Amino acid sequence: MSIFTRRTFLQTSGALAAGAALPLGAPAFIRSANAADTVKLGCLFSSSGTMANLEGRLNYVAKMAAAEINAAGGVNGKTVEVVASDPASDWPLYAQVGRQMLTETKVAALFGCWTSVSRKTVLPVVEQNDGLLFYPLHFEGDENSKNVVYVNSPPASSVLPAVDYLMSPDGVEAKRFFMIGSDYVWPRTINKQLKGYWKSKGIDESAWKEEYVPFSFSNFQTLVNQVRAFADAPGGKCVVVLTVVGSSIPDFLREFANQGITATDVPILGLDMVEADLEGLDTKKLVGHLNCWAYLQQAKGEANVKFLSGWKDFVAKEKVPFSPDVAIDPMVSTYDAVHLWAMAAKKAGSFDVPEVRKAFAGLSFDCPSGYKIGMTAENNYVSRGVFIGSVNEAQGFDVLWQSKDTPKPVPMSPFG
Repeated sequence: MSIFTRRTFLQTSGALAAGAALPLGAPAFIRSANAADTVKLGCLFSSSGTMANLEGRLNYVAKMAAAEINAAGGVNGKTVEVVASDPASDWPLYAQVGRQMLTETKVAALFGCWTSVSRKTVLPVVEQNDGLLFYPLHFEGDENSKNVVYVNSPPASSVLPAVDYLMSPDGVEAKRFFMIGSDYVWPRTINKQLKGYWKSKGIDESAWKEEYVPFSFSNFQTLVNQVRAFADAPGGKCVVVLTVVGSSIPDFLREFANQGITATDVPILGLDMVEADLEGLDTKKLVGHLNCWAYLQQAKGEANVKFLSGWKDFVAKEKVPFSPDVAIDPMVSTYDAVHLWAMAAKKAGSFDVPEVRKAFAGLSFDCPSGYKIGMTAENNYVSRGVFIGSVNEAQGFDVLWQSKDTPKPVPMSPFG
C-alpha cells in the first residue's frame, strides 16, 4: 500500500509544477503509476489530526478488501493496488491530494472523506475530472452527484428513524431536544432538517436549543451545564442530539459522565458516535446512550463473523496500528465500497468511469451488517439497513433496534 502524506504531496507537486524529473525517492505510487498489471484505487483518509483515530482505520480496511479481491483473481486481469494518503484532517488538502491522484497517479476511483466539509472540497475535483468518489459516511443528504457513490445512509434512512424511536413509547417519549454539533455543514444541515421535521410534528420551537463548537473542541463543562439546566426545565423529557465529530466525541462523553448525568437522566443520541470513540472510556457510566448507523459490530450473521475474523487476521499480518477487536460502520462501508467498485468494473469489463457507472444498476453485496445492500439506476445512493445502538459496559453498542429491510434512500430532505 503506497502512502501519500502532506510532505510527499508538497515535494512531488512542486517538482511537477516546475517540470522537473521525479527523483528516485519520489513516492512509489507515482513511479509505478503506469504499471500494466495493476489498477490503482486512491484513499483520502487522514492518519493525523483530529480525525486520525477514525479515518486512519479506513486506509487499512480498503487494503484488506483489495487483498480479498486479489486473492479471488483481481479485476479484469489486473491486481488492485491501494494508494493511501494522509490529508492530515486539513480539508483543502483532501481536494489537492484527490486531484493529483486522479490526474497524475491515474487511480480508477477514490475512496474517502469523513466530514462533509472534506467531501465538499473533493466534489468539484471529481466532477471536473469525471472521477468517482466512494463516500462511506452517513451524512446530511441534499446532494446527488453522478461522480459520488453515497455508500451510507441519508437522514431519512438513519437519523429520522432514530429520532422517531426516541420520541416513541418504545424509546423515552422525548419532547425536548438539545443539539450540540461541530461548526460545519453536516451538523448545521442535519439540525435544520430536524427542526423542520419537529415543526411538521407540531412541536414548538421552544422545545429545542442548538449550540456549535469548533473542530477539536474539548472543554465541554459549560455546555454540559447548559444541558443540565435545559433538561431541568418543564416541558417533558430532554435528549441530546450530538453531532460533534472526531476527538470531540469522547471528550463530550467524558464530561457528561464526570458530571454524573446518566442516560436515564438525559439520553444522548450520538449521530457520529462509533465503537472507536468509546475506547479508553469508562462506559459503565455511559450505558444506555445511543447511536444510529448502517452497521454495528454486534450485528448478527455469517458475513459479520467473516469480516471480523478477517480484520483480526489482517491487523496481525500487516501490523495495523489499530485494535483487531474494534470495527466501526465507516470501516464496513469502505469495505463494501471497494467490493462494489470491483463488481461494477468486472460487470463493465472496463475501468473507465462512464462504463463503471453504467454497471451500478442492479449490483448487490452481502454486507457484514447482515443486509444485502444494493444499487439502482436512479442514483448513486446505496440502500442500507439501519441500526440503533445502545452503549454497553464493554465499550461497544448493543443492538437496540434495526430495520426489517433496506429502506430506499431519499437523497433530498423535505424538511429544512
